[in-house]
Amino acid sequence: MTADTSSPPLFSGRQRVILLVLLGASFLFAADYSILNVALPQVGSGVGLGETGMPWIVSAYTLPAAGFMLLFGRTADLFGRRRIFLAGMVLLTGASLLGGFATNPGMLLTARALQGTSTAMALPAGLSLITTTFSEGAMRDRALGLNGAILSGGFTAGALTGGALVSLMSWRTAFFINVPGALAILVATPLLMAESRIPERVKLDLPGAVTATGGLLAVVYAIIEKNIISAVVGAVLLGAFWLVEMRAPAPLAPVRILKKPTVKWGNFAGIVIFSMETGMIYLMTLYLQNVLNFSAVVTGLVFGVPGIAAVAAGPIAGRIMGRFGSREVLTVALTLQALMILPLMFLGAHRVALAILVPALFLGFFVHVTCIVAYTVVGTSGLPDEEQGLATGLTSMTHQVALTIGAPIMVSIAATRSGQLTGTHLALGVNVVVTLASVALIWFGLRPRGQDATQAQPVSASKGTAEELSASLD
Repeated sequence: MTADTSSPPLFSGRQRVILLVLLGASFLFAADYSILNVALPQVGSGVGLGETGMPWIVSAYTLPAAGFMLLFGRTADLFGRRRIFLAGMVLLTGASLLGGFATNPGMLLTARALQGTSTAMALPAGLSLITTTFSEGAMRDRALGLNGAILSGGFTAGALTGGALVSLMSWRTAFFINVPGALAILVATPLLMAESRIPERVKLDLPGAVTATGGLLAVVYAIIEKNIISAVVGAVLLGAFWLVEMRAPAPLAPVRILKKPTVKWGNFAGIVIFSMETGMIYLMTLYLQNVLNFSAVVTGLVFGVPGIAAVAAGPIAGRIMGRFGSREVLTVALTLQALMILPLMFLGAHRVALAILVPALFLGFFVHVTCIVAYTVVGTSGLPDEEQGLATGLTSMTHQVALTIGAPIMVSIAATRSGQLTGTHLALGVNVVVTLASVALIWFGLRPRGQDATQAQPVSASKGTAEELSASLD
């Protein structure tokens, strides 16, 4: 007998308010990220930061955001999710004030590094509060679907309004706008959410924390700066981290969890989802401005308007996973993400190309958010509540690292051809091939095994076919 999935699960009044607060934090971080991206030239010139130093406005944020995600995700499990979440919001408030009042590059870059650290603290802790508030299954799928919609909505809102906000007021507004939202969340959270605790007090795995964080920081720095020595150091530290975790009595990230198919293949999917889509967006930004000669404002609209479609994808993704299963949704949606990039390989140098580009972005952003929701569900499934901080720390870290590597990879591939348009076509082709090959790996990697396969048989019969799912996404 199968469950009735015709109507969505209902949240209690308390759950709705908790979700509202946690989704508000997600919106705040997403909007902050996109607003700062839009305002980079004004921010840099406002504190006297030259063109060579401008990329560090982004890098100063990215390094701690990616490097500390795993550490703080696990710390939330060990010392309290609400505590780490609130600490992240306090740090965001202070960092935003410091950035808004910055008068020199040192103050600004310090503020950005602190903002990145606050993101590493609050995002995985907030996500683990969602996954522990809503039990695994339809309720959690729907909550994570709404979270995906809010993240997309925040990013789109920041991209669409950031330029106007900074132009009408000041670049400092891009920092100060975080403060009232963060303060509201700080007031509401203790009133709504109890602190989490694990059954036994466990000491933090310090060697694991040092090797994991150091390795991630070195790898991300190597990607940003194309530094081979840093890449080698990062690889050595991450190898040492694996050895430490195999022997530690209370490991930061137990190897049995890292080997779990849902964790392993869910996070692999996240790397592909974000890196390939981010790389495509960066290439299309260069295409719009350098080939079609559109202004930055028009370019923002070309991406922003289709981005509105992505907001609708989150709730829909949460519901269809209850019918078809997260493995099916993830692989079909990722296939469609690749197929939406395929038409972009044939764009020419005339503005009529917008007739192809805008619909492809519209549909592509929709399935991209569906991918995000599905990989988050997969990556956090099958684990008890006391390990949800680790799971969300891994998925959040995957997100940040993939965002970092996407554009450099695609640009490097495009640079192997002499003409920008020819190079763009090649890079997009590689994007499609890599994504489709990854779909096959993910499909087989997530196949039910042994007892799981026996238990999954009655469910799979009620999930419908991949063709039905593809039609519902279209």
